[in-house]
Amino acid sequence: MNGVGLIPMESSLGPLAPAHLSEFIVGLVLAILVAIVVQMFVVPKFEAMYGDRAAQIEGGINRAQAVQAEAAKTKRQYQEQLAQSREESARIREEARVQGAVILEEAREHAKQEATRILEAGRQQLEIERSQVYQELRGEVGVLAAQLAERIVGESLADTALTQRTVDRFLSELDQQPSRQAPDYVPDNLTTQGQ
Repeated sequence: MNGVGLIPMESSLGPLAPAHLSEFIVGLVLAILVAIVVQMFVVPKFEAMYGDRAAQIEGGINRAQAVQAEAAKTKRQYQEQLAQSREESARIREEARVQGAVILEEAREHAKQEATRILEAGRQQLEIERSQVYQELRGEVGVLAAQLAERIVGESLADTALTQRTVDRFLSELDQQPSRQAPDYVPDNLTTQGQ
């Protein structure tokens, strides 16, 4: 079936070579039409889709950068707050240490004052008791001295006023003599005598 107007083409394309020139022209026209349709309809849609995709990617990158910047800002604020918290806790610890030292010093001072007051009260009490004991002993010594004198003399010393004056004079002479302190120990010869 040989059609009219078809001229066979001779080329070295082998099986791909069209058998007639009309096939080649129709193929070329159809290829140009397909290229025009693709250029007019398909390429703009691909370009729009590519632009949208690029915008989405760019927006995602921008959002990621914004989130990253926000995270860095939040991290910086957290670190600043942490540093402030550390400084505040160090300041509080130092204040507590100082207050503790002040309280300890006040307690020591109070204890010293209390000890001084107790010692002074004890000294006063001892002085009062010593004075009372001294007066009692003075009276007893006077009575014992009078009794001893009566035994030695063999007569009654009925004049108590005279006796009292004599005892007082004797005790005042004793008071004027240098005081002798009793030893803190008992000599060995005294401990053996008592046994």
